[in-house]
Amino acid sequence: MAEDNVTANRTFLGFDLSTQQLKVAALNDNLEVLHEAHVKFDTDLPEFRTQGGAVIDKSDHHRITAPTLMWVKAVDMVLDRLMMAGVDFSTVAAISGSAQQHGSVYWQKGASQTLLRLNPDEFLHQQLAHCFSVPDGPIWMDGSTAQQCRQLEAAVGGAEMLAAITGSRAYERFTGAQIAKIYQTKPDAYKNTERISLVSSFLATIFLGRMAPIDLSDGSGMNLMDIGAKRWHPGLLDACAPGLEERLGDPVPSNTVLGPVSPYFVDRYNFNPDCRVVAFTGDNPASLMGMRLGEGWFAVSLGTSDTAFLWLKDAKVVPDGHVLRNPVDENSFMALLCFENGSLTRERVRNACAERSWDIFNQLLDSTPRGNFGNLGLYYDVQEILPKLEGDFRYNKTQRVAKFTSLEVEVRACVEGQFIAKRAYAEDFGFDVGRGTKILATGGASKNKAILQVLADVFNSPVYVQKVAESAMLGAAYQAKHGLTGENWERITASLPEPVKVCDPYPDADEIYAPMTLRYRHVVQELLDEKSSKLTK
Repeated sequence: MAEDNVTANRTFLGFDLSTQQLKVAALNDNLEVLHEAHVKFDTDLPEFRTQGGAVIDKSDHHRITAPTLMWVKAVDMVLDRLMMAGVDFSTVAAISGSAQQHGSVYWQKGASQTLLRLNPDEFLHQQLAHCFSVPDGPIWMDGSTAQQCRQLEAAVGGAEMLAAITGSRAYERFTGAQIAKIYQTKPDAYKNTERISLVSSFLATIFLGRMAPIDLSDGSGMNLMDIGAKRWHPGLLDACAPGLEERLGDPVPSNTVLGPVSPYFVDRYNFNPDCRVVAFTGDNPASLMGMRLGEGWFAVSLGTSDTAFLWLKDAKVVPDGHVLRNPVDENSFMALLCFENGSLTRERVRNACAERSWDIFNQLLDSTPRGNFGNLGLYYDVQEILPKLEGDFRYNKTQRVAKFTSLEVEVRACVEGQFIAKRAYAEDFGFDVGRGTKILATGGASKNKAILQVLADVFNSPVYVQKVAESAMLGAAYQAKHGLTGENWERITASLPEPVKVCDPYPDADEIYAPMTLRYRHVVQELLDEKSSKLTK
């Protein structure tokens, strides 16, 4: 009976260290949120002078970093805020977390000894102030490593081979190129580095009190891992810097129990000494967990940039897409698709066509038929990732045109074009559209029923939404329980509310959008060929 009472009272902490803030939630055994707290970097820690949580180099605006000590100080603050909110840390059974992907932390030699000797009477940031050989580490926004990206690709025979090995071609913001640049430009700092963490494993290290390993899922987004073999690729490590394998350590599955919480937190905050730290992961893998995405689901986050998630059985690589190890099932994978032109592009068309009103926008959208009379529009306010194009491209049934015949055609062309693109790339990953598949919509536009109806029709699949926000933070808390108990993932999350279906596709949807998807592919290829031809002249 006493054991049942302990189980009933146990809680789980899920952290999320995003670009702009550190958030944490305390969940009970039914995974219901009991308490939340957050620290916003710009406003709560103004002494670090960040903008949006980052520092942009004035002489090179492509070089973007974040102060590692700011994140440490945020841990001090967020735990104090939880304590003031009444959280009893002695009930916490396990901790896990997520963090912005592609950032890196450089621990100075001797830092591991400092972590073992932390004084519970002092703040963390006071004791770790001199533990980082690179005080401001590069983060995902940094775009200053084009040279190092080409070096990585050359080391394995080109971009396609790199993607086949690591799941992605070389990206400036990925950690492998960032490490190579640190070694090349700051050799003394690299030499004095004891360990290199991702932001996720850095945060895990803080709570573990010793160097935490990188998990397979976040580690697979570094351009350094052989994602099939689940280990670092020797040739890529050598292409970055000497002694890198020792500085990274061996990666571990995402649900690995790393050990007990550091005595520092036991003495300072009254954590239970039996509280376990489960491996921390990246925010995208954690979001997959928070959305409870499984096979047959395609999740679309409709935000400033649109992001799509997909559960994969096999590592099928798509140009400019990303494949990561799956945080729930280490034998599976997840696909990640990023589209730069999301809500801001939809808002631009709304402002031009619908008097800045979503109600009018939706009326125009609903007044046009599925398929839009054969009109197709591709709108890229900034250079798109998938595909690499910029500008507005409009087509009627037969040819490219300067403008459409009506505002309602323009509105539907924007929405249909965006979703047809997502369908095309989902199909490339092997997503079998309409064959029992389901779409999960999140983000700001997931509240717009008219837009979601187009999404359902284009994918010939029902669309669902979740009431749960903060999927990365909650996914981390779910992983804490998953790692601690070792129970089946479906059983762990069975108590959570199911997604709510908001719309079904019309019966004729696939007759309309399968041919339009094929047409989209032809149009994009023509535009890319045209762009390539201009560049070679």
